[in-house]
Amino acid sequence: MSKRNDRLSLNDMRHHAREAIALLDGANRQDFSENRVLQLALARLIEIIGEAAYRLLPETREQHPNIP
Repeated sequence: MSKRNDRLSLNDMRHHAREAIALLDGANRQDFSENRVLQLALARLIEIIGEAAYRLLPETREQHPNIP
């Protein structure tokens, strides 16, 4: 994988993280626990973020140790 692809993966991660935050805007724990669609949507966004993180080169991971 190239640095260019890493940049795309990092952008994907940021985009989907922001989407998850927007999805939860104004929701509380009860809203979340009672809304199965919200739970599934958030789980999918987190899955996408994880897949993009997995694709990162080791060098990129070393440069960004705060990314699990």
